[in-house]
This record gives sequence, structure tokens and C-alpha cells, in this order.
Amino acid sequence: MFVKAIETASQFTRPIHSIFRYYKSQEVHPGAATMFFINNEGWALTCKHVAQWIMAGDNLIKQRQSYQADFDLMKGSKKEKHIIRELDQKYKLNKSTIFELRHLFVSCIEGNLSCDIKMHPNLDIALLHFKDYTKLLCTTFPVFLKDTSILQQGKFLCRLGFPFPEFTNFEYISAQDTIGWTQVGQQATPRFPIEGMLTRHLADANKQVIGFELSTPGLKGQSGGPAFDADGKVCGMQSATNHLDLDFDINKEVLRNGEKKHIQDSAFLHVGHCIHVDALKAFMQQERVAFQEG
Repeated sequence: MFVKAIETASQFTRPIHSIFRYYKSQEVHPGAATMFFINNEGWALTCKHVAQWIMAGDNLIKQRQSYQADFDLMKGSKKEKHIIRELDQKYKLNKSTIFELRHLFVSCIEGNLSCDIKMHPNLDIALLHFKDYTKLLCTTFPVFLKDTSILQQGKFLCRLGFPFPEFTNFEYISAQDTIGWTQVGQQATPRFPIEGMLTRHLADANKQVIGFELSTPGLKGQSGGPAFDADGKVCGMQSATNHLDLDFDINKEVLRNGEKKHIQDSAFLHVGHCIHVDALKAFMQQERVAFQEG
């Protein structure tokens, strides 16, 4: 049903790879999010929470530089353990604090990376504008659904993103006490589509439709990816997952591999929340970003 549509969406959908580590840890953790290009001027869409995650990487670099400057200034005046304890308190650092975060825009541009970010004031929408590149690595762009009256209960849609990061081209660099990208290891991560039936519309405080719910969850890493119909037309953007309590609590004994086992479980229905295409188009029009409609 969605074979050709996925092929179409794949041409303008891109992964955002992330690596991060916690304070006082040398273990590097991978993560991913999704974006999709809008036009040949370097504009792309993603979620606001993804854009904030991108910006957090720059803020952590500045914090690290400030931390090191404070450490160098205090060095020699106190014992190193006392300095670290004071700086931990000043910067609110502990073992569960992300201390370093880096991002990589995969197959987006060639040349220098320069990207402006515009975030919607209320909705989970952000526009990325790549500038000053030598080549845009996208030549096919989405068509946004024009007649949105067809987005009713029972409509099946597909979402595309990168929820299961498999890239391994990163490392901890002990000599510099930092993390970074490498030229070795797997550089790609597979795309992953998931379908769902439109179950309900989502409205804001003014009862204006701003999104819709799908019967299957949006997966971590698919945030910022397109939701599209069987023709490949963009109908929305994956934003979040909601967890509906089914009130099916289980507390019973079962037989597993010849042994009795006690099971306790609470069932939830995980449903996807998508930003409605009308909200996406309104924001693009407000920011004077050109897009195709059909």
C-alpha cells in the first residue's frame, strides 16, 4: 500500500545523528531524530523539541568551555577535589547530567554547515534553513496535501523516520577527554516506516485542529519525520506518542518452560500524535517559505 509512497518520502527525508555522554563517563551513546526538506532553497521541517535538542549541543559546548576556564582559574589555589566539588555545584553536574552532545546532519549538504532555526511559539514545529553550502543533497521535494478534508477517522497514513540508530562512526577521545565522529564504522542507519489509522483529531485551547492521532505509536527517532498518504503526499509530521490506559491489569500465575511464574502487568495503548499539515503550511506561509501543494 505504501511501497511507492515510502520511496517518494525517502528522497527528501533525512536522519539527524546524535552522540552524547554523561558527566564523568567515557561511554558514548547514539541517538537519532528526523527532518525532511521542503524546497531547493535549503529549508527543512522538524519538531521544535528536536531543534531544541540540536541547540542544546551548542549550549553544552559553551558550558564546558566555561567550566574549564573556571577550573584553570582556581587551579593551584585549592585541592583539585575541592575545585571539582565547587564546580559541580555551580554547574549542577552529576552522573545523570549530559555533559557533551554532538549532532550530524546526514546526507543534507556539502560544504560548510550554517543553519538557522525558526521555532513555532506554541506548536511542536521548527524550520531549519541551511545556508552557505556548496551543494544541497536533495533534489526531490514533498507535495503537501491541499484538500485536508479527507483526513478523517479511518484514513490510513504512514510515517517515516530513523528510530533505531545503528551507526557506529563515533568514539571517546581520551587524549582530549571529548567525543567525536570518525571515518570508520557504520555511517548509515536504516529508515523505518510505520503505518497507522487516523483515530482522532487534536485541538488547541481555541478548539482549532492542530494535529491528529494515529492508532500506532510514533517511535523514538521518528520525531520530525513526515506522515504521508498512499500517494506520498505529506499530511502531517510525527511529533509525540501518547499512552492510553486500557485498564487491563494482569495479576496471575502462568506456566513458562514448565515452571510457574507470577505475572503483574498494566496494559497501555501507545498512539502517535502528529502535527496537522494545515498547521505546517500556516507556519511555512508565515515565515514565507515556499512549498508545493497538491
